[in-house]
Amino acid sequence: MRLELMTSPAVAAYLAERPGIVIPIGATEQHGPDGLIGTDHLCPEAIARRFGARDGVIVAPTLAYGMSQFHLGFAGSISLRPSTLAALIQDLVASLAATGFTRIYFLNGHGGNLAPLRAAIQEFYAARSFAGVTEPCPVHCRVRSWWELDGVDALRKALYGAAEGYHVTPSEIALTLASHPDHIAATDRPAPPPLADMILHGGDNYYDAADFRRRFPDGRVVSDASLATRQHGEDLLALAVDDLAKDFFAFCRSV
Repeated sequence: MRLELMTSPAVAAYLAERPGIVIPIGATEQHGPDGLIGTDHLCPEAIARRFGARDGVIVAPTLAYGMSQFHLGFAGSISLRPSTLAALIQDLVASLAATGFTRIYFLNGHGGNLAPLRAAIQEFYAARSFAGVTEPCPVHCRVRSWWELDGVDALRKALYGAAEGYHVTPSEIALTLASHPDHIAATDRPAPPPLADMILHGGDNYYDAADFRRRFPDGRVVSDASLATRQHGEDLLALAVDDLAKDFFAFCRSV
């Protein structure tokens, strides 16, 4: 069930039965020589839309732009400032709360979004706290990255181990192979440069775009997306939908 394809009375009828909505959020940024620029929003979108259609849950329009400033050294990347993303999330949560949603579930596809997302949600609650509101807020928010879902996490580690890496991961490339097979090469994806050739100080903490490009010249971060297959993606997608269903419905029942 896609929010943008529903009428307002249909949404009101839904809210009489269910309190929750799923919001896929990702990014538009380089994914090296292997992946689509939209990978980080296409992955949570594919999972959320399949779940919503199967289980009758409303899925909001995908937030396709995220906090990707460290990718701006690569053509095609588009970033929001952290403060811009946080302001957008605050307004989105406030709008959904005002119209009757009390369980707002963000399915995230980009690690750089996490700090602004969590800060924005705390800003939403802080306004009530500083105003001295004495009743607990009925609106609950949850942020979950798709690769953290239990079954998905276990499978990606079993399939790829350390080769999963941090960016342009084989799991996300596999998911796009399954969800957008006409737009990504199924074979002949190049192997990554040797680990010794990468400058890894700071782990997966990146600073500005120049720092990222210096450390990872082809855009990949300790990952080997050549291991990804479409079948892996189908398996990951099926698990992700089941995992999301368990997590979302438990969240909707939470007090």
